[in-house]
Order: sequence, then structure tokens, then C-alpha cells
Amino acid sequence: MTTEILVIGLGNVLMQDEGVGVRAVEALEGMYEIPDNVIVMDGGTTGTELLEPMRDVKHLIVTDSVNTGDPEGTLIRLADKQVPAFFQTKISNHQLGLSDLLGILQLQGQSPETVTIIGMVPYKLENNLGLSPETEERVFKMLDMLVKEIEARGVNLKKREQPVAGFWSQHAQNGCLPCV
Repeated sequence: MTTEILVIGLGNVLMQDEGVGVRAVEALEGMYEIPDNVIVMDGGTTGTELLEPMRDVKHLIVTDSVNTGDPEGTLIRLADKQVPAFFQTKISNHQLGLSDLLGILQLQGQSPETVTIIGMVPYKLENNLGLSPETEERVFKMLDMLVKEIEARGVNLKKREQPVAGFWSQHAQNGCLPCV
């Protein structure tokens, strides 16, 4: 059975902003109702364990922190033919694993039809649980990009009337939850 859309958040939440990809997919699941044809996964720092879920996916969307040399907080979107160029220079700590997985799937004739990477240049990479305040604010822009990417694939996402609690809960309590 082919999965329509697979969204994977990559990152290490123990390394502060390195976990932004994971937090973005957590926010997606917490703030939106996810239809059955969309699978959302916390890929963490795993590698080959993601091979099976990625097999025969129609649309693969990956969120991660990236090291592009751009200013901290810069958001990027790479899609399809841009993705191999992305792998020529290492800009994600999880790039080797992801590029290897995509290569294996291509050799087996089971590649996703489309691949999109949504990333953010981190502010801080320290041994610290939780995003930096700057990244906490920017992750909602990353979430907006993620929602638009999913909707561009023909899926209408509906906001939850009551969001599930998450790292963004403190913003909601202060009345400053960004509109996404």
C-alpha cells in the first residue's frame, strides 16, 4: 500500500535548536487534525529505521535544522531536483543518513515521487533540552511552511479547536500563540 504523504521531523531534542524538525512535526500534530492519508513521524536521530516507512511513499516531506551558512533563523525549502544538490555539501547533521536512504530507495525503484526538505538554520546548538526562545518563535513559521507544503499536495488540514499541549502551550497561556 502506498502512503500518500509522509512527514518526518529529524533532530536531536537534547541539543537545543537541533531538535527544531522534531518540534515542527509535534506542533503540526498538536495544532491540526491529521487525515489518514498523511503519516507524521518523529524521526529523531534515527537512520536506517526510516527506510521501511519511506518505501513507496508518494510525497516525502522532511523537517530538520540545517547549516547553510545563512543567518540564524533562516528558513529554507528544497524540493525534488534541488535535493541532490543539497546533499553535495553537508548542511544537515542527519544528511548522510537521509541521502543514503533516498539512494537505497532509488536503487530499489521505491523512491518517493516528490521529496521536500523544510529546514531552519539553528540559533543555538548546546546540550540543553528545549528550543532557544528565538527558535520557539520561528518554529511557527516553519510550521506554516509545512502546512502549505501538505496542502499543496491536495490535503486540506483543519486546525484543532483545542490544540494538544506541547512546547507552545506557554505561548497560548500568555495569549501570544502565533496565528498559523
